[in-house]
Amino acid sequence: MKISAIKIYRVKPRWIFIKITTDEGIEGWGEMISGTKTETVVAGATEMGEYLIGRNPFDIESLWQELYKSFFRGGPINSTIVSGIETALWDIKGKFCNLPIYELLGGKARDKIMVYSWIGGDRPDDVVKEAIDRKNRGFKAVKMNATEELHYIDSYEKVQAVVDRVASIRDTMGIDFGIAVDFHGRVHKPMAKVLARALDPYKLMFMEEVVLPENEEAFKEIAKYTATPLATGERLCTRWEYKTLFKEGIIDIIQPDVALAGGILETRKIIAMAEAFDMAAAPHAPYGPIALAATLQIDACSPNVFIQEQSLGIHYNKGFDLLDFIENKEIFQYKNGFVDLPNKPGLGLEINEDLVKKVSAEGLVWTNPKWKNYDGTHAEW
Repeated sequence: MKISAIKIYRVKPRWIFIKITTDEGIEGWGEMISGTKTETVVAGATEMGEYLIGRNPFDIESLWQELYKSFFRGGPINSTIVSGIETALWDIKGKFCNLPIYELLGGKARDKIMVYSWIGGDRPDDVVKEAIDRKNRGFKAVKMNATEELHYIDSYEKVQAVVDRVASIRDTMGIDFGIAVDFHGRVHKPMAKVLARALDPYKLMFMEEVVLPENEEAFKEIAKYTATPLATGERLCTRWEYKTLFKEGIIDIIQPDVALAGGILETRKIIAMAEAFDMAAAPHAPYGPIALAATLQIDACSPNVFIQEQSLGIHYNKGFDLLDFIENKEIFQYKNGFVDLPNKPGLGLEINEDLVKKVSAEGLVWTNPKWKNYDGTHAEW
């Protein structure tokens, strides 16, 4: 079997799909992150994809090594391209073997996967109403953004607003409902210490990205101010960028993203490394259906994954949502806060390619918000 063609689709609201076709007619799908550089990713994937024509799609590890280990390597653009390609290759292999991908990675380690739901949007609001809605739909946990703009040193009024939102959910939902708070890298170390201590009494499931990953030396200090598990990892590429986190042992939960970290096997390797350091995993997956399907394959065979992010109804999904581009929508049907293990070959997805083509023809321009502090300085989004 040889790779015969590669097709890339720009898909609203903010997804890039890649389809790899073989000379035997088996097709595999992957997903890449557009971020704010959609055309750059597409151009890079087109260039790197040409290298695959005529190659054996089953040589996943060898191809990954060749694609990733260029002289200038790493970074989000190169890594998301490699991730999308690698995922598509696993989809092909699983379909050829007539098995879900996790069966090729050692088999299942669980019977089902717990999922959580996003609430509140970029600027958190009406969180109690949304939390009640999610509980009524069977979810046992939610995640919300902590803050809006926050300067290096900012007001306790803003801190109190965060505390009040979290307290309102805890008071309404009770102690057995999971609440995760995402600092989203918006908070600098001085205020992260204040906010972490202020939120500690509310028994959170975890606090995410309390500082930006490039400021990871601050995790150790912030951990002194809270007993809440700390999570990070969504912006890190490949196992090499996780080495310091593992060595320091401060982070409790890693959050690799299959569409960025290097693909299915690389993400599985990262999560297995975390298990050796007694760390949990809650993979990052707020993007499209292909990335989520790939993540579920990893979850199925990774015992230290305790909960899974998913993007159905997330505030970013304007115009199209998780289920719109797949025919077998039951794969993402959540029951009492859990999703069943995928059981179809490969990723288990049946893609509505006609709709993908139609939407892709409209183009894709995705931009993240540009925020400013009260004095006009740049604020992290």
